[in-house]
Amino acid sequence: MTLTVDDVMNKLERMGTEQTKGTLIRHGAKEPFFGVRVGDLKKLVKDVKKNQDVARALYATGNSDAMYLAGLTVNPKTATKELLQEWVKQAYWYMIAEYTVAGVAAESPYAVELAREWIESPDEQIATCGWSTYANYISITPDERLDMDEIGSLLRRIETGIHEERNRVRYNMNNFVIVAGAYVAQLHEEAVRIASKIGKVHVNVGETACKVPLASDYIDKIVRMGRVGNKKKTCIC
Repeated sequence: MTLTVDDVMNKLERMGTEQTKGTLIRHGAKEPFFGVRVGDLKKLVKDVKKNQDVARALYATGNSDAMYLAGLTVNPKTATKELLQEWVKQAYWYMIAEYTVAGVAAESPYAVELAREWIESPDEQIATCGWSTYANYISITPDERLDMDEIGSLLRRIETGIHEERNRVRYNMNNFVIVAGAYVAQLHEEAVRIASKIGKVHVNVGETACKVPLASDYIDKIVRMGRVGNKKKTCIC
């Protein structure tokens, strides 16, 4: 059976809980939405993927649950630049910007082009999406296809400017250092040096239990696991 947008929205409404809704509101989600856990959203992925028009229409609803599901179901290889530009403008909180849009953009044909543009945006949400997009791209892309000079330049930019950046941009710059140190063997030592230099990064996470990882500790953990340079198959999750 082919699901319509209304079918999916009805399913999402039934899957939502007040507890999850309250948690997501503390993180930045806004009404209208239902409060569906990501694990439950994934139960709908297989059926929604069958109709890419529905998958794309879900994002346009502005409902956070539907927007996240869109990111799990849209085929990134067929995502147009125009679609991704529209998505990033509508990504009003970090979970949609840094996970949904960044994940799809990173696996699209326009990953680096859009990441470069978004990183320079005066809009904090778009800029943080840019850093997340580039980091995700690094995590899934073979080293021989990466622009090491450009990534090195971004790392040095983080080294000198992270603590003066905007709130969520700081978070994703810190994550960029971790990703470079964990997924690119050639840049590991440079990332370790910069991680040590920047130290603890302070991010206002509101009334949540979220913590900002210490980049040097996180990279060291990857080293102990023997996983430096191991790429991910996908960054959409």
